[in-house]
Amino acid sequence: MSLGRSTSKPPSRAASRTSGTARTAGCTSRRAPPAAVRVRQREGRLEWVATDDAVALLTHLLRLDDDLDAIYDAAPDDDLVGRAFDAYRGLRLVRDPPFPCLISFICSAQMRVARVHGMRVALAASFGTEYELDGASVPAFPTPDQLAARTEAELRERKLGYRAPYVQRTAEMVADGDAHPSEAIGMEYEAAREYLTRFVGVGNKIADCVLLFSLGYLEAIPLDTWIRTAIAEYYPDCDRGNYAETSQALRERLGGKYAGYAQTYLFYYLRTRDDE
Repeated sequence: MSLGRSTSKPPSRAASRTSGTARTAGCTSRRAPPAAVRVRQREGRLEWVATDDAVALLTHLLRLDDDLDAIYDAAPDDDLVGRAFDAYRGLRLVRDPPFPCLISFICSAQMRVARVHGMRVALAASFGTEYELDGASVPAFPTPDQLAARTEAELRERKLGYRAPYVQRTAEMVADGDAHPSEAIGMEYEAAREYLTRFVGVGNKIADCVLLFSLGYLEAIPLDTWIRTAIAEYYPDCDRGNYAETSQALRERLGGKYAGYAQTYLFYYLRTRDDE
């Protein structure tokens, strides 16, 4: 058992639209024996308990290797972006494992973050493999094979609703070797987005979410309700009448290479502003 604490690369916040929690527990396997880790952030520190050395894993998953100063410097001179950076300075994206990320965003359609998180927890608890961590049992997110073996009815019982057949069929595609989200890595951005739309229940927005929050395409901008509100209110010249061209125009407006980072700051800034 490994206990850890780190202040060397302060994360301040880790952005994730599928978990939304400061404390998470999970298991992961990257061509190695599965490792279980529970991590939380407290007073500018990361604290964790893990079955193995978690430093490299957490650095990868929480993108602690991103140079935030370079990202800020690359952003356009834009008043709204500047206010968002000031309000959430230190916020980072995540590198969620590709298959759980894909399934989570398929579940996210017309759902609040808390409901999506509940679906993800239910899938892990019902169908995932359990591992021991600090005296407790921790369920891993189901593998493609484990999810593909479930029926649509079983998935509906976990509150997936109309998303159940999408999840079941996408899991089958991955389990059967027809496609895998990680195969998009290395493609040109537009080609990678097009590749991901082959999965059942995945359109351009969900594809952009997976590209941004899992596959490392930091230029990706998912056009959700909040970002479309920002376009209408602050960047009306970027509205080109369709997803692809509007997304491209906003990417260019927000600096290109790290536009997804700027978009994420805007997302949280606008949500917080509306909650005040």
